Amino acid sequence: MHSDIVFTLTGTDRIGIVEEVTRVLFGLDGNVETSRMVRLGGEFALLMLVSLPTERLAELDSAVDALAAQGFRVTTSPTRQADAQHSGWLPYQVSVVGADHEGIIHEIAQGLSARGINIESMETGTTEAPVSGAQLFSMTASVLVPPHLQEDDWIAVLAEAGDEVNIDIEVAAGA
Repeated sequence: MHSDIVFTLTGTDRIGIVEEVTRVLFGLDGNVETSRMVRLGGEFALLMLVSLPTERLAELDSAVDALAAQGFRVTTSPTRQADAQHSGWLPYQVSVVGADHEGIIHEIAQGLSARGINIESMETGTTEAPVSGAQLFSMTASVLVPPHLQEDDWIAVLAEAGDEVNIDIEVAAGA
């Protein structure tokens, strides 16, 4: 029998972190099902869904302690069984681009949440505009929309919010 664990690790970036963590998990007969890894400033963050044989869970604690002794912050959280809460919900991708300023993520998240739309994943970043050098914000989010919401209604409200904060928002069916 296997158990699914959400495994997170953050710490000062250095070469070899991914190899070391995956070696530890592989040594426990673990399998990385899904992951996200990124360097943020000088820190490295890792988020994984790991499947481990249930009888090896106790050994995971020792592995976490060894990583923590190296200065990493590590958490492990058993997942609950997948529920049918979002059964029949419709996947969309929301893309945002515009001049960077405070509050963009909050405005978008608030607009989606107010309509009962679930954010499944989100990536954001900034780059310099080619000519002016101004900071440009970009965001891509995969969302699940309740089947009772009319597409034109919630997309129009999201577009209005984008106009208010001077950003372009595009929505595409399927995520």
